Amino acid sequence: MLHRLLTATALSLTLSLGIAGCATRYIPNTDVVDNDHNREIVRFCEQYRKALEAKDTEGLLALASPRYYEDGGNVDPADDLDFEGLREWLEGRFQETKAIRYEIRYRRILAGDAGRVYVLYTYTSSYKVPGIKQDEWRHTVAENRLELEHDGKAYKIVAGM
Repeated sequence: MLHRLLTATALSLTLSLGIAGCATRYIPNTDVVDNDHNREIVRFCEQYRKALEAKDTEGLLALASPRYYEDGGNVDPADDLDFEGLREWLEGRFQETKAIRYEIRYRRILAGDAGRVYVLYTYTSSYKVPGIKQDEWRHTVAENRLELEHDGKAYKIVAGM
């Protein structure tokens, strides 16, 4: 009886260690598989996040592709935004924001058509904007997707800012 118990325990321990040894590794604090390609993408996206928090218009524009295009998620062309529209928004309305805190939980990185990369993430943003009587903090938690392309030198954001 003791022999069977020891054999079962040893077998269970061996299987547990084997499964743990084959476990997928993730980039810390993400749900993204840890490999060199994904780490490069997350580093790039962190540049975007930091530029957003710093309200660094030039930095954000440097991360955007000249082919940037956002359709607003609908068929109404009135809210579409190309690179020049992005520039105008960043230099205008965006600058009214008094402070920004932007956190990203990276969920997935997917390969797309024509070498594009899709970064799916959940963001938590807190931002201070002018109110009627005083500045007010607003908070948002939502899903987003950055669409990236590689221009031969670096990644650029094509959509999703």
